Amino acid sequence: MLTESFLVSTLASGKPNKNAPSKDVGIHLYDLQPMTALKSSYKKSSTQPNCLAASTSHIFAAQAEKAVIHVYGRLRGNQEAVVPFPEKIRSIVLCGDADGGGVLALGTEGGGLILWELCTGRQVSTPPSHLQPTTCLAVDQTSNFLLSGSPDCMIHLWSIPSLLSFLDTSSNDSGQTLPLSPEKSFSNHRAAINALEFGHSSSTANIAVSASQDNTCIVWDYSSGTALHTYLLPTAPLCLAIDPADRAAYVGYEDGGVQALNFYSQNTFTHPLHNPALQSTPTQPPPADRWPSPSPPSPVLSLQVGYDSTSLVSGHANGAIRTWAVGKGRFAAAVADLSAAVTNLKMLPPTGFPTSSAPPLKIHQVIKPRYEGTLGGSNNKPTFGIPPNYTFTAQLASTLSVPNAVPSKFHSALTSPTFPPSLLDASIAELALLPSTTQDDASMSANGSEDLNEQNTHLLAQLNAALHAQRSAMKQVLDMDRERWRRGEAERVKREKKRQRRARRMAEAERQRTEAMKGVGGGGVVAARDTTGAEPEPMNRNENDEVEENDEDEELSSSTDEITDSD
Repeated sequence: MLTESFLVSTLASGKPNKNAPSKDVGIHLYDLQPMTALKSSYKKSSTQPNCLAASTSHIFAAQAEKAVIHVYGRLRGNQEAVVPFPEKIRSIVLCGDADGGGVLALGTEGGGLILWELCTGRQVSTPPSHLQPTTCLAVDQTSNFLLSGSPDCMIHLWSIPSLLSFLDTSSNDSGQTLPLSPEKSFSNHRAAINALEFGHSSSTANIAVSASQDNTCIVWDYSSGTALHTYLLPTAPLCLAIDPADRAAYVGYEDGGVQALNFYSQNTFTHPLHNPALQSTPTQPPPADRWPSPSPPSPVLSLQVGYDSTSLVSGHANGAIRTWAVGKGRFAAAVADLSAAVTNLKMLPPTGFPTSSAPPLKIHQVIKPRYEGTLGGSNNKPTFGIPPNYTFTAQLASTLSVPNAVPSKFHSALTSPTFPPSLLDASIAELALLPSTTQDDASMSANGSEDLNEQNTHLLAQLNAALHAQRSAMKQVLDMDRERWRRGEAERVKREKKRQRRARRMAEAERQRTEAMKGVGGGGVVAARDTTGAEPEPMNRNENDEVEENDEDEELSSSTDEITDSD
């Protein structure tokens, strides 16, 4: 049966609670699936936010306002060690092998980082890169990159292999080689950084999300340093969690509510986070994606998403642990009510898979940091190189696999510095059969060439016929266009002639009317007479118009013919 569990750590306070476990208990292990229940507890711990980490064998808790880390053994269920450090620890995260043979990254009060190799005791300290304490850390799925945030509004991207390298290989954005320096820095926020999270992809297209006190949540492409999208929130987010499938992010508010940020709310063909048209436009999440807090409301200090993405677990300042139904978008149930603020939640990988294998290493005891090799030189600069007595301490959980005495042909061909003799013999045998088939290949090649020439000739004839048909069709189209234009031009000229004749008739009528009015004004009608004394016969206006129209039509036809010939 699959079992899903999560760790809870609290910040000690004087709040009494009769229903809570012992007040000395600071870390609890709960089962979430298949049934919610308290599994075990660890005493003597008080942690601030982002100060809890866990592997398969140990639990690490940075104590509030102290420069120590408590190490608990998960197998024995007790406190194994108290590890002191030079300054107060404000955040921790486990990098590398989750089975316990990894590196614990620590954010310090002075704004620097400390990397502690758990199986060797080697410690690497960086100079202060933040102006204020490093309060939040996040590591990607490949354990190659580390993000650090601080109240100074800055986010730094670190290369873990560069920090752990025995050579000085760190460099900044401008390409200048600097010892133990961040790879990139992001400065888009304008207030304190409250939370940082990486996506769950192992590819170069993975994302990172940051939540700030300036009421914004920004999704980053950390490999290029580009802000993919900015979400404008109604209030400042206190904590952050990302869906295991990177479909959404969830933030917790001061009023105890939870806000869902859906990365796929935009209906676009491309990924909404990688669409250039949407990257420069901040968006506000819809009110329906904000889930109200049940009574009594209390600030959400920590958030975690379940393995199947259907449930969300939140820890509150009043000690309440609540679950939320992601599909319904509302509060689901109360898990527990502790006597102190729940500052950290850590979802553990589910157990019970039928194909799960045991971890290759067992870490019975962590090696405390060695301080003598972290700093050196006259200027107190970090030293590089393999430190003396560098030893990796762990137990092999299974027998090492021994290669077969007789390797396979593929393995021999893959690992041989040259071609194996058996492969060369087989190739020579195949080449010996080539002369018997040369003549057949030549005849087949000749027949193929004749067929190819015949096909080319046939295709050329088809191409010429198609070109001829195309030219004929184009000629017909041009003739039709020319005829259409000639008719249109004839109609236009005819209309213009009619307009001119109408204007002349109107002018003649106006002139006669004016002369008639003058005659009436002189005292009588004066008849026009010619030199012979006979009265002129009235002019037949219709016959004259027809003559003029015929003359004009002849002129029109001749003019259009001339235009057509010129075309």
